[in-house]
Amino acid sequence: MNRLAGVTSPYLLQHADNPVDWWPWTPDAFEEARRRGVPVFLSVGYSACHWCHVMAHESFEDDDTAAYLNEHFVSVKVDREERPDVDAVYMEAVQAATGQGGWPMSVFMTPDGEPFYFGTYFPPAPRQGMPSFRQVLEGVRGAWTDRRDEVAEVAGKIVRDLAGREISYGGPEAPGEQELSQALLGLTREYDPQRGGFGGAPKFPPSMVIEFLLRHHARTGAEGALQMAQDTCERMARGGIYDQLGGGFARYSVDRDWVVPHFEKMLYDNALLCRVYAHLWRATGSELARRVALETADFMVRELRTGEGGFASALDADSDDGSGRHVEGAYYVWTPAQLREVLGDEDAGLAARHFGVTEEGTFEHGASVLQLPRQDEVFDAARIASVRERLLSHRAGRPAPGRDDKVVAAWNGLAVAALAETGAYFDRPDLVEAALGAADLLVRLHFDDQARLTRTSRDGQAGANSGVLEDYADVAEGFLALASVTGEGVWLDFAGFLLDHVLTRFSDEESGALYDTAADAERLIRRPQDPTDNAVPSGWSAAAGALLGYAAQTASAPHRHAAERALGVVKTLGPRVPRFIGWGLAVAEARLDGPREVAVVGPALTDEATRALHRTALLGTAPGAVVAAGTPDSGEFPLLADRTLRQGAPAAYVCRDFTCDAPTTDPERLRAALNG
Repeated sequence: MNRLAGVTSPYLLQHADNPVDWWPWTPDAFEEARRRGVPVFLSVGYSACHWCHVMAHESFEDDDTAAYLNEHFVSVKVDREERPDVDAVYMEAVQAATGQGGWPMSVFMTPDGEPFYFGTYFPPAPRQGMPSFRQVLEGVRGAWTDRRDEVAEVAGKIVRDLAGREISYGGPEAPGEQELSQALLGLTREYDPQRGGFGGAPKFPPSMVIEFLLRHHARTGAEGALQMAQDTCERMARGGIYDQLGGGFARYSVDRDWVVPHFEKMLYDNALLCRVYAHLWRATGSELARRVALETADFMVRELRTGEGGFASALDADSDDGSGRHVEGAYYVWTPAQLREVLGDEDAGLAARHFGVTEEGTFEHGASVLQLPRQDEVFDAARIASVRERLLSHRAGRPAPGRDDKVVAAWNGLAVAALAETGAYFDRPDLVEAALGAADLLVRLHFDDQARLTRTSRDGQAGANSGVLEDYADVAEGFLALASVTGEGVWLDFAGFLLDHVLTRFSDEESGALYDTAADAERLIRRPQDPTDNAVPSGWSAAAGALLGYAAQTASAPHRHAAERALGVVKTLGPRVPRFIGWGLAVAEARLDGPREVAVVGPALTDEATRALHRTALLGTAPGAVVAAGTPDSGEFPLLADRTLRQGAPAAYVCRDFTCDAPTTDPERLRAALNG
């Protein structure tokens, strides 16, 4: 019996009609394996994963394969986005055993959850040195039946080895100037000056590293840091990884030149990059950065916002190509003939030159991914706008990619921060309202009465899985940004509730290290703990940043102390692997700068002079600066206590390291205090 009907994960629901007798990750599944005396087959994936869909179609929808699985295994299906803890623990085992990992992840384990055989995608027939999935199943079954003691010995050794793997924490001392300079030097060595970005193919958007570069430039004036950030952002925005018609970024580029993306669009990438481009505009005034920030924000609101006000996780890479086949990128790519069909010959030629569409194609089967290649030709802006509008309208009639509409707390926290700041910078109150709507959903549906977080929800129904460290940290980060933008202190209070859980349930009191799961969470074979930033900020780095920001808003010594201790891992890893701890480095920049604390007081936030000071404060580039705005007697923000108007006029107070500048009523003087 397949037990996936009624779950909240769209990925699991895609497998609810498989002939495989799937179980969700529950204690009952492992108890069933004990009762029957069979191993557990764990399959981990996610909705927007191309090869997950391929393996499902080839193997999990096949009656013979399903019958063999059902007879000899208990099969458990996990959505890695719902259970990042399960994914992290077993992915660590896969990578340790095979030297690589990825999704779909296939793990065979004992009924006690101890893994003994691993893989990722297995084809239906032997291919390129890979065994078929059926061969793997038969081999595992044979080992389980005939060499059970050997299997148990292997599983036990793997668990012991995982338990003995300690991270290089380095002690609870935050990095200083030397370590951040070494990190910048390391990034410079890995930088691709011809194409932007770091390393080779596949190339991922380095959003968190760019945040570090922007903050380092703001604090030190290092022009090289700003140049790397600017050039990388421009190359990405001109490349095929960016949707030149509808806005928003794909997951990564399969090549070094940002031309051909892996077409899935993730909420977290777009939230992080929206914020990056908004911050780049704040630092440079770049019109390209402004356009991309706003288009990416509009994409999130238009295509990812759910009916309940939250934001869906992802759009699939694949869609129907019009013939009934699901093909990667079908929704986004164009041939010259398709351009002529929509635009006519003359405008099609213009579009082909402007967007880099060629007869040979830049993708598959003569199709091209739209780009904005550098060229000498000057294009008429009005004609290009018309072309873009007509292509976008026509594309809307194509079969759209599937949407994973579960709401993930952490990623919605990232979206709240991005939309709140982008809306404030560009005078787009609708974007701030969208941020408020998502934040309200998180409080209403994802909080319990003790402010403990549920990881996911869907269609207004909370999921069954507890929040992990990144959920608490990223939602707190979003609420802190919302508090600064709106002047509503309740969001600061909610952030405090979440960060109290970080201090009490996710921290090692002795060392200051952080764990990805709470002390009272379900016990797996290992308590996951990873400080490195990958697709998103690690829970560790995100918690350090939120703790530091909250401490600056409230003068809380315990939160400041916890942030500084958590940054000890950045001191160790920053000089060695700066690409993989970008957000940790950005938080370290904020700590070195203070961060600065800005209090804006006025008769009302709607007052024109108060708004001018508030906006100037938000646009300051000082790394990690916090902003509190309100009336002198509001009591909503600790930073506003004892702050008064100056001769009846609104005033701004800037402090850092227990020292305050003289209050000012002049936005220009405030700008000077927060820039440089």
